[in-house]
Amino acid sequence: MDNVLKDILDSPKLPDYVEELKEYLLQEEAKRNTFYDSVRDDEKAEFINGEVVYHSPAKEKHLAVIENLGNILSRFVRKSKAGLIRREKALVKLRRNDFEPDICFFRKEISNAFDSNTMFFPVPDFVVEVLSSSTEKMDRGVKFVDYALNGVKEYWLVDADKKVVEQYVLENESFVLAEKVQHATVRCKVLEGLEIPLEAIFNEEANELFLREI
Repeated sequence: MDNVLKDILDSPKLPDYVEELKEYLLQEEAKRNTFYDSVRDDEKAEFINGEVVYHSPAKEKHLAVIENLGNILSRFVRKSKAGLIRREKALVKLRRNDFEPDICFFRKEISNAFDSNTMFFPVPDFVVEVLSSSTEKMDRGVKFVDYALNGVKEYWLVDADKKVVEQYVLENESFVLAEKVQHATVRCKVLEGLEIPLEAIFNEEANELFLREI
């Protein structure tokens, strides 16, 4: 049991804490519904721990990685008919928070239920976040914890500056570092058989060459 929770359970003020938490969650849910009603499709916004978080425009190096890796994943998934890849604007609805991953994958058993009006997406099997100075704290913090708690099976953190991919896999509701790839090849766990040369993620020419091989 979490030590903080144990202290609360042992406190004579437990009933008061429970009532305060209930009221807080009701207020948070009202704010979340307001977010759903007001969010526009031309802005990148997420609902995190009761607050709406708007993101500034991304740098070219960030966008290039998303395009390169997204193209590889989309090509592989379409060819293997494994499911569906979505980039940036898919609002993933978790138990408490709503995130817009840079890239996410849904297996076909899940994605087959989507239609043209789907706006809120369920828990993905695989998520990629490309690090930036404004998002790294969340990518390594609340998102890292929440994706795992909600059952995301694999999580990649991609550093466009250092040209490194950190690959995490789910174990007992938390992510464990499987590999920190700084050269050679990244082997996806969820998409079996997909092995990506690291250079194809960060270099456009290498990306085009690799796409021809898929």
